[in-house]
Amino acid sequence: MRILHTSDWHLGRSFHREGMLEHQASYVDHLLAVVASEQVDLVVVAGDVYDRALPHVDAVRLADEALARLAASRARVVITSGNHDSAQRLGFSSRLIDAAGVFIRTDASAIGTPVLLEDRHGPVAVHGLPYLDPDAVREPWGLSARSHEAALTEAMRRVRADLATRSSATRSVVLAHAFVAGGPDPVRPSDSERDISVGGVSMVPTSVFDGISYTALGHLHGRHTLTDTVRYSGSPLAYSFSEATQVKGSWLVELGADGVESADFVPAPVPRPLARLRGTLAELLDDPAHDTHEGSWVQATLTDDVRPLQAMEQLRRRFRHTLVLSFEPASGDRSELPLARTQGRSDHRIALDFVGDMRGTGATQEESALLQQAVDACCEDPDFDVLVPASPDREA
Repeated sequence: MRILHTSDWHLGRSFHREGMLEHQASYVDHLLAVVASEQVDLVVVAGDVYDRALPHVDAVRLADEALARLAASRARVVITSGNHDSAQRLGFSSRLIDAAGVFIRTDASAIGTPVLLEDRHGPVAVHGLPYLDPDAVREPWGLSARSHEAALTEAMRRVRADLATRSSATRSVVLAHAFVAGGPDPVRPSDSERDISVGGVSMVPTSVFDGISYTALGHLHGRHTLTDTVRYSGSPLAYSFSEATQVKGSWLVELGADGVESADFVPAPVPRPLARLRGTLAELLDDPAHDTHEGSWVQATLTDDVRPLQAMEQLRRRFRHTLVLSFEPASGDRSELPLARTQGRSDHRIALDFVGDMRGTGATQEESALLQQAVDACCEDPDFDVLVPASPDREA
């Protein structure tokens, strides 16, 4: 059985206010092309189909199109809900959709009931675990601890109880959406992932999934191989500049008679690359080494000692997709706000000093006038009539 493992589509997400729906639609095209060219039998989507619990209508339309196209493909599909999804909305009409070969699993109470598939080696039991909020399942499941590890341990107990009733030839696939850690390399989250820690703890050990033929994980946006049988596919697109160096895509897993025989990463198309540039404004504008980034989404950090005027406008003349701009002067650290010297000084003077301290040069005449207007607008109006509360012996 050939399995294509993907997750964290986050349909409807924006990137620093730039819409991503067109790029996400391109990924769906890529996904269907891989299903056809690689003769994929099973597509698994391990959570976070949408970016929010109440997705925008355009995101719902894209999801509908993607599922309809997958249902018409050669592959069966198993989808679970992630921490960004609404389990109720994503799981709506799932029993009807099952008939089309698309299995959406969002109900924690149904854990232990697999999607049963067959290949030439025999049965494959696919257990889709929706995102499990420890607070939501602790009481109904009688968990002894309030943690993701406790919730997933109980879920996997139910999975193993089901597998124990099946023949020894049955292979198992589990989908889970969680922060799982283990293996030789440290797992580092990216800036675009939502913190799911409970009591400061979010991590689940890979041992929770021991004995499973293949575990398809979602939640982390970078691909990770925790063990030969436990992997993250990561998100299909970069959703923060912290992911600028990541290769996005999905895992193509060959499941043989005895388990995983191979796992190859299939890179996804990159509609617009990300670049993190650092240097003085002149260096960024003039260095020919940055030619390849002129069409990229850019995060720029300027190291000029004096903050340049209209820096963003100047950068966008060369890098028209500059989205984030920060300043870190090479001569010193100005990340801390200066201590204002307020006694005996006007509000206007304090504001002017603040500009000088933060930028490294004083305000222009026009900026000074604008600051004066702002200060005046915030001052108390001396002509304002103060209402005096009525005393008990005085008519209001």
